[in-house]
Amino acid sequence: MKKLTTVAKTAAATALLSLLPYSNVMAADFNLRFAHFWPSSSGVNEGFEAWGKSLESASDGRIKVDFYPAQTLTKAPQSYDAVKNRIADITATVQGYSANRFPLTQVIELPGLAKTAGQGSCVIQSLYDEGLISSEYDDTHVLFLFTHGPGDIHTRDKAINTPEDLAGLKIRRPTTVVAELLEGLGAQPVGMPAPETYPSLQRGVIDGVAMPWEGMTSFRLNEQTNHHTEIGLYTLSFVVTMNKDVYDSMPADLQQVVDQHSGKEWAQKQAVKFDELDTKGRAEAVAAGQEIITLEGGTENAAWKPVLDKATENYLAGLEGRGLPARDVFARAKELSVSCNN
Repeated sequence: MKKLTTVAKTAAATALLSLLPYSNVMAADFNLRFAHFWPSSSGVNEGFEAWGKSLESASDGRIKVDFYPAQTLTKAPQSYDAVKNRIADITATVQGYSANRFPLTQVIELPGLAKTAGQGSCVIQSLYDEGLISSEYDDTHVLFLFTHGPGDIHTRDKAINTPEDLAGLKIRRPTTVVAELLEGLGAQPVGMPAPETYPSLQRGVIDGVAMPWEGMTSFRLNEQTNHHTEIGLYTLSFVVTMNKDVYDSMPADLQQVVDQHSGKEWAQKQAVKFDELDTKGRAEAVAAGQEIITLEGGTENAAWKPVLDKATENYLAGLEGRGLPARDVFARAKELSVSCNN
């Protein structure tokens, strides 16, 4: 009788396991920790999760991606090094958070190169694929690069119509390149990653932010600002990259799956998400009755152009002085900006 009971229990357990999803029964060969700084509730995180699910499905569950949003595994400025040192296996981060590390990549931040995330992502991924900026990433395995849409100026208490309106205002800047643009316009740039901007606006530490509309909804910044100046001041670049040793340790068939989830196709998928979120962020401000000032001509506006042109020249000249082919990269970025807009 005891033997029959044991057999019955074993049969029942086997039947139960057969009803469970495959992924719960079979352990993945590779569990990848993906760290980033966007909130888990954001549309950006949804885009990354879609990438992870596609990767898991294409690998028949042999690759599993665990997400660590909102700086839960590593702080935003340390994200790239976290992947290099395998604190995380994959990250999505801003190259400009690591000052002077990706100087040629940051050429994309200069004014006038992109009007949408789709266009900017096409430009930056193409620059990488053509080998013009790829040497800056030799210490990790790059999956894809993308940009957000145009970065504008958003303030709490003061409307910004002219550069003179920025005089003395403390404006959050994402990178040193954007800092130079803001300094030339008379503002006082304050460096901080995006997740820190909400409490800084709330406490009056800063007067405003340089941010795309996507950031205004992802980090709920429309709650803390009342005035928005659309100028397309800059375009910020991001990289999704992987620890080299982890990639190299994969068998060839799984490397192929990862490769299929890399490059222009996925750069554009993430760009679509950013362009959608730009529309959402702007709509929130409109619905709240906030002031939106759209500068005629954007960065070509006569009152703003001389300062922005000077900042662009200073950046390119500085890199050329370091022996970097900044003008060649910038010229190619401008060519790509045209073809990527078609």
